[in-house]
Amino acid sequence: MQDDQNKAADTDDQPTDIEAAADTEVQDAATAAGEPAQPASPEELGLLLEDARAKADEHWDLVLRTQAELENLKRRQERELENAHKYALDKFVGEIVGVWDSLELGKQAAFDENADIVKLREGTELTLQQLATVMSKFGVEQINPEGQPFNPELHQAMSMQPRDDVPANTVVAVIQRGYTLNGRLVRPALVMVSQAD
Repeated sequence: MQDDQNKAADTDDQPTDIEAAADTEVQDAATAAGEPAQPASPEELGLLLEDARAKADEHWDLVLRTQAELENLKRRQERELENAHKYALDKFVGEIVGVWDSLELGKQAAFDENADIVKLREGTELTLQQLATVMSKFGVEQINPEGQPFNPELHQAMSMQPRDDVPANTVVAVIQRGYTLNGRLVRPALVMVSQAD
């Protein structure tokens, strides 16, 4: 108990960290000026303390402004991300509405009493080409594997057909075409596959 009291008394006599730092700063300044090192006076300590408080206030203000800027940046990024999700298909929709228009015109032409079947077929062919162009522009590719070897990563076999005119495991008919988006499978092609006799 007595030892604890002696230790407490010893620490009271020792200078605080601020006082020690101030003394060191004053002594460094005096040494740099070529003056002999002397303990700092209360006035010098007061000036150093005011200077330290001013710097602390300046740093605190900088921290608050930086924090506000980060908060504003976070809100701006959240808003931009929300808009990116909301309008991600904007360009795609701008391109696909032209195909929609062509389909509606084709439908109107088909209901005309004097409809020319040849022209309707040509219009449908042009609309399909327009659709293929739009889809390709956005990374959508069609999988039409007729005559190719069966690939379970891109094709889904619906049935097997015994054939001796083509090698086994060859796609002999495409029931429904598949699609990829930028190389990733969206829908596999439904196919009929050859089987050895």
